[in-house]
Amino acid sequence: MKLIVFAPVGATLALLFAAYYTYTVFKIDEGTDKMKYIANSIRKGANAFLKRQYKGVSIFFVVMFVILFILSRFNFVSIFMPFAFLTGGIFSGLSGYLGMKIATNSNSRTANACMKSLNSGLRVAFSSGSVMGLVVVGLALTDFSIWFGILNWYYGSMPINDRITIITTTMLTFSMGASSMALFARVGGGIFTKAADVGADLVGKVEVGIPEDDPRNPAVIADNVGDNVGDVAGMGADLYESYAGSILSSCALAVVAGLSVKGVAIPVIIASIGVIASIIGSFLVKSKEDVSQKSLLKALRKGTYFSAIVIAVVSFFIVNGVLGKGHIGIYISILCGLLAGLLIGFFTEYYTSDNYNPTKSIAKSSETGAATVIITGLSVGMKSTAAPVIIIGCSILISFVSSGGFNNFNMGLFGIALSSVGMLSTLGITLATDAYGPVADNAGGIAEMAELPAEVRNRTDALDSLGNTTAATGKGFAIGSAALTALAFIASYKNSIEQLAITNNIAFKFDLSILNPQVLIGAFIGAMVTFAFSSCTMSSVGRAASKIVIEVRRQFKEIKGLMEKKAEPDYEACVDICTKSSQKELIVIALITIVSPLLVGIILGPNGVTGLLAGSTICGFVLAVMMSNSGGAWDNAKKYIEAGNLGGKGSNCHKEAVVGDTVGDPFKDTSGPALNILIKLMSIISIVFGMVILTFHIF
Repeated sequence: MKLIVFAPVGATLALLFAAYYTYTVFKIDEGTDKMKYIANSIRKGANAFLKRQYKGVSIFFVVMFVILFILSRFNFVSIFMPFAFLTGGIFSGLSGYLGMKIATNSNSRTANACMKSLNSGLRVAFSSGSVMGLVVVGLALTDFSIWFGILNWYYGSMPINDRITIITTTMLTFSMGASSMALFARVGGGIFTKAADVGADLVGKVEVGIPEDDPRNPAVIADNVGDNVGDVAGMGADLYESYAGSILSSCALAVVAGLSVKGVAIPVIIASIGVIASIIGSFLVKSKEDVSQKSLLKALRKGTYFSAIVIAVVSFFIVNGVLGKGHIGIYISILCGLLAGLLIGFFTEYYTSDNYNPTKSIAKSSETGAATVIITGLSVGMKSTAAPVIIIGCSILISFVSSGGFNNFNMGLFGIALSSVGMLSTLGITLATDAYGPVADNAGGIAEMAELPAEVRNRTDALDSLGNTTAATGKGFAIGSAALTALAFIASYKNSIEQLAITNNIAFKFDLSILNPQVLIGAFIGAMVTFAFSSCTMSSVGRAASKIVIEVRRQFKEIKGLMEKKAEPDYEACVDICTKSSQKELIVIALITIVSPLLVGIILGPNGVTGLLAGSTICGFVLAVMMSNSGGAWDNAKKYIEAGNLGGKGSNCHKEAVVGDTVGDPFKDTSGPALNILIKLMSIISIVFGMVILTFHIF
């Protein structure tokens, strides 16, 4: 049990360095009065959105708390579940909120730092991203430490093996709160940001012909607000849930594999060492004045690669020291996850960066119209799914075999779960490279609106373009880890149902043959749910964006002197439309996610739910990769043209590329990243309501 002390130590280190980076960012001057005014407007909009969102989410959490509390009184769930559900949601929401606060206070400071040098701007933006990354891992380990301490005390009279079994089984369900908050934050923020972005681009760039982030565009502040509520607050809550879920699922499977406390300690220690590696790696991120994507990517890779190497080396000694010699296969599983994360990042970069042919081919297709831009972008996205699927498949197979899965099936499952921990072990710095992107994007907008010198905008554009690539890489990384974590959750679901059946003397045995109609129907429904979910999120963006387009057109028509810069647009009207629309659209989306596993469970039973989870995981993973990579490639194809290629800004090619980018916006920032939450949340709901499904299923 003493080894679990690594969790609070890692949490403390992460939060202390997050505070340090916050201090260093706030030391930087915000710039001119106009820059401060614009930054304050973005902060006000982001705060208003989160305030309204958290009000709506609090109603959901109260209702779910009451339901879970009632179920606990009838012994369908643990008495701790309702309270842990709340803490998971609170910590997940807090990680997103703190990330958003630092991001909205870093954007003008990044723009101002870019007046000095490119490296100064990079350091401010990356320090902001580091706060996001370290807050996520720090709060996740804090939540783990608190509940492990409470449960260890409560069950202190039990023998150690029985105690650790019940602790890990109980804690596995705790990520339901984090998953629920992540769903609302990611989808709500995604709808907001892409409604504003699409509306601003379609009217501003295409119809009126003004530059991106032009202060005359009424939707420009809403667009900048959206970068923070969707790509920072939403992403923070999302990856908090992935990180916590991977640790909890591997702890539960370690006990099932017969490794007891020592097995539980492995993922906790690796996560804590990952904090240290991420902190050291973050200090290595520096760039020269070369604004090329190649040099900027090299600057970020120094930090991420260093952190990965540290984990690769130290994990060997952790496994040998805790489990003893003879467990080299467990170490190989960790390496598999670590390597899989790096490879997925590389291939995502290949398909989305304008340094490579796929994105350049999309830009080239703009010469023949928007239709060919969309066709080529979809083609690139579909092709890009091959590499991540093969990588994840190899990681699963090697992890299973090396851990001894053919001799001990549960050890193999533990190996797969550990590979997801390995992939997410360096989340502190991996998330920093992703979260810095929205800050750089906002900095570019502020530079444009504040009419800073052209060289400043060139530097912020270079950072923003890099941010598009790292954001796409981060999404691929998150989706890949979601697939591994979801697989671990499915294994935990099966073990949980079997244990419940034995404990409650219920006659049930799994039949997971693909020829079992329950499993087959469940798999079909699982695949369908991912498309239904994506359809709802896409149409939500479309409806909200339509309202923004109408409002922006109205202001350009009715506000006299707006185009001549003699009048101010009504920015707040667009922010308000996006906020209201995103909250309204969440209801149906949340119901699909929560109700699907319960309905399938009650009708088809535990076998059907297993099919549902398998179908949604496979289909959701592939669809998410396709959508995220298509969107990222469309965005960077537009940026490639804006850099002066194929006629540059304002050319016909540019206008056609903007249309492709508007299609890609909800792909990469709403539907794609939300799918990884869907597949994990459905798994967690199935585990939490396992006793209900086992007791009341029809077939």
